[in-house]
Amino acid sequence: MLAVARKCGKIELLNPLNGDTRVVISNAIDTKAEDDPVIGLHLFRRERTEERSRSCTLLSCTTKGNAVMRSFEVTDSPEDSVANSTTNKWNVCAAGSVLCCKVDESENYAAVGGKGVELNIWDLDKCSKMWTAKSPPKNNLGIFTPTWFTSATFLCKDDHRKVVAGTNSHQVRLYDISAQRRPVLSFDFRETPIKAVTEDIDGHTVYVGNGSGDLASFDMRTGKLLGCFLGKCSGSIRYISRHLDFPVIASCGLDSYLRLWDVKSRQLLSAVFLKQHLNCVLFDSGFADEELVRNARDVPEIEAQSQRVDETRLGDEEGTLPVKRKKKKKKTHKEGRDRKTSSKENDGSEKLNHKKKIKRVKTVASEDDVL
Repeated sequence: MLAVARKCGKIELLNPLNGDTRVVISNAIDTKAEDDPVIGLHLFRRERTEERSRSCTLLSCTTKGNAVMRSFEVTDSPEDSVANSTTNKWNVCAAGSVLCCKVDESENYAAVGGKGVELNIWDLDKCSKMWTAKSPPKNNLGIFTPTWFTSATFLCKDDHRKVVAGTNSHQVRLYDISAQRRPVLSFDFRETPIKAVTEDIDGHTVYVGNGSGDLASFDMRTGKLLGCFLGKCSGSIRYISRHLDFPVIASCGLDSYLRLWDVKSRQLLSAVFLKQHLNCVLFDSGFADEELVRNARDVPEIEAQSQRVDETRLGDEEGTLPVKRKKKKKKTHKEGRDRKTSSKENDGSEKLNHKKKIKRVKTVASEDDVL
């Protein structure tokens, strides 16, 4: 199942294979959908209720902090899908606007932050706040940085106590809720607001994207920049997703391009233009197409056949080698000159012999006259 939040305030559960709509609900709560859009959405993998076997649980959070956890009975037709009676509602902030909401891997905790909303951790089983961050102190000039979180993620899948957050003041912060309320590590990245932060499967690397299209990876153990990804995006990066099986990440943003990057070489693998502003991208690691699998199995056989054909062609070419013909020597300038001089010499000798014969004839004729 795939959950999609629309701008009109509706949330749809779709079949990702064919795009069929399974469940449609309205998320408007006492306000218009345009005034309070959905900013965070999470579809739980495991069932949180044991009443129905085909039920699924959905968590949504709006800009004004209205969080709702619903359970649905999924049927064959959208009209027959009825919301479960177990629906929990609470408010995650009293003032400000929520800009980021992230659920950890165990699906028991959620991190929430925004403009004027300090980063806080919520227990989803109890729907209660368990930790709240504290603003960093003033700098050397006595200037206080206002609270403005734009993105957040959990650093490790097995530990919900470490949270990485990006701010509008181009800062990346690491919080450890078991140590202190203020960040244990903080560093700047370029000069534009941080818009996307995603963790790696190794548990200590994060990928950061900002509003000017810069994408880089950091080691959160030391705050060291590991490297920037080559091929600058032309728009703000809004989401980064890491593949679970392959060393590939995907990024999307306001330039309408979906890009795939190699994690090791940080090279751009592919870019697809999708004709609209993009806000989120996800990998489906469990998807397997039968045709692709069949083609992958046929690849070794095709390569073996092509190798056999090449070997037979080489054997035929070796058996019938072409006969080499002698090339005619080109006339050089010296050879032509020598031939011309020799022909001139022959002509001169012939003329001399002809003159000698004429003289002999004349002498013989004069002798006969004398006699």
